[in-house]
Amino acid sequence: MNSTCTPKEALLRLERFCAYQERCHSEVIAKLYSLKMTTDEIDSIVVQLIESNFLNETRFACSFARGKHRIKFWGKIRITNELKMRQISSTIITIALKEISSEEYTNTFEQLSERSWNSISEKNALKKRKKFCDYMLRRGYESNLVYEKMKELEQA
Repeated sequence: MNSTCTPKEALLRLERFCAYQERCHSEVIAKLYSLKMTTDEIDSIVVQLIESNFLNETRFACSFARGKHRIKFWGKIRITNELKMRQISSTIITIALKEISSEEYTNTFEQLSERSWNSISEKNALKKRKKFCDYMLRRGYESNLVYEKMKELEQA
């Protein structure tokens, strides 16, 4: 097997990779495959990273949920789906979503929906409603919240 680097070098590279930014297991495993590591070497390195606390799926999920909500204004549905795509367990996803307080979630939703509604310059009321709902649902907010907010904004 022609490895590009030894398991020891790979471990050091992955420690830096994980120290730079929180990572999930699937990202780390993909990185190790790109370094041409064998399955046994990958398992061993992942275990070492977890033991030395470079790799922590719960910490990753919590940080991911906080960041995507605060910076990209994603709703809980989108955050959940993105974490599932990264093979994070539903138990950890539940813990991660608790990082966003209901007060913060509501405030972000209100601000984003008002800004979105006001930025749509569509004259046709039906098209404006559709654009607003599509945008908010794409952002990952719950449909009942979106539809209630749309009715409220339409009356205003």
